[in-house]
Amino acid sequence: MLTWLQRDSLDFPPLDKALRDPNGLLAAGGDLRPERLIQAYRHGCFPWYQDGQPILWWSPDPRTVLFPDELHVSRSLRKVLRQQCYQVSFDRAFGAVIQACAAPRDYADGTWITTPMQQAYLQLHERGIAHSVEVWREDQLVGGLYGLAMGQLFFGESMFSRADNASKVGFVTLVEYLKAKGFVLIDCQMPSQHLHSFGARSIPREVFADYLRSHIDQPSNADWPA
Repeated sequence: MLTWLQRDSLDFPPLDKALRDPNGLLAAGGDLRPERLIQAYRHGCFPWYQDGQPILWWSPDPRTVLFPDELHVSRSLRKVLRQQCYQVSFDRAFGAVIQACAAPRDYADGTWITTPMQQAYLQLHERGIAHSVEVWREDQLVGGLYGLAMGQLFFGESMFSRADNASKVGFVTLVEYLKAKGFVLIDCQMPSQHLHSFGARSIPREVFADYLRSHIDQPSNADWPA
């Protein structure tokens, strides 16, 4: 049975209560205030829903993750990185990045990054929890991604690209930065061929939960340079 969250409580049901079909649906309802979002990620779930639906909270099993030590960069992408066609920054244009990620895609109907979602993650950015990666060609924003940094874990949310390899350059730059700063895991949430090409893999939800317990309160050395 699906749990409906109450506005006066930040508690989520145990992860093993998530449905098998659809995979990982844990709860519905509640709100997107920063305190609930923070608790959701600490608990091992995240919001994902369409306009017109209630807020849906997910904890899929297995969970797709990338260990920074296992990053795979193709030969062709290494060549692009050496050419330095793009410039990469952090937290320079969070609002523009999340708006671009929310824009319509040719392969999808609508967007799950609704206006309330954008507003909620902007609040997390203002608290220093949500971060963006921007990829520039001259002064034009051509790619980027955003996510949350908590302890030694980074929770990836979405990325976009308006030029060849732009989001890939941003992603590799982010992973290398996180590795240098002591992060142990990047949560990719759901599997995709694109993420697997970088070395992402699936782990059991209970193993993911162990990483949460062990590392979400451990300090990192991140200073998020602009």
